[in-house]
Amino acid sequence: MANATGKQRLRSLKEPLVKMTEQRSQTHVFGLLAEFDAPEQLRDACRGVREAGYTCWDAHSPFPVHGLERAMGLKRSPVPWFVLILGLSGAAAGMLLQWWVSEVAYPLVVSGKPFFSWPAFVPIMFECGVLGGALGALFGFLALAGLPKPYHALFHSKRFERVTDDKFFISIEARDAQFHQQETERFLKGLGASHVELVETYSVL
Repeated sequence: MANATGKQRLRSLKEPLVKMTEQRSQTHVFGLLAEFDAPEQLRDACRGVREAGYTCWDAHSPFPVHGLERAMGLKRSPVPWFVLILGLSGAAAGMLLQWWVSEVAYPLVVSGKPFFSWPAFVPIMFECGVLGGALGALFGFLALAGLPKPYHALFHSKRFERVTDDKFFISIEARDAQFHQQETERFLKGLGASHVELVETYSVL
């Protein structure tokens, strides 16, 4: 009896919160999600989407597909430039730090060598360069990929869960200038999609 009364009270407390959440949330169409059964189908479909002129779309695969970047028309990644710039900056900073310590802060004579004995500083300079390049690769990739991303509209799709297993997907966003729900759905099915679904996203007002 006491448990039943407690559950009723808990339900009575939850109902206003649920209603408030429903009233303050608004549904928006994110786009269409097309499912494919094989990597070759995904690659050919990406080529078709690119040639059709869509710009706000992406491909999703459980593993790298050879030639997918070319089919999507992706440009060369700028991550190597992050690695180069931060790697050189790290090496320069390492050498500068050692010069400051040896020449300015603690000018000690060691074995009759000059204060700035640069050959002995090369290993530290190299290590600082490697550290800078590694940080450039990491943070450059995260920035360009928009990571971390704890939420995405595609997470609402149950079928999309198989993207980490054995299915391949193409998502076309509704903000694309060429997006028209019925026409885009027919277009994706014409590319060989085994299933096309509308994906919605939710925003709190």
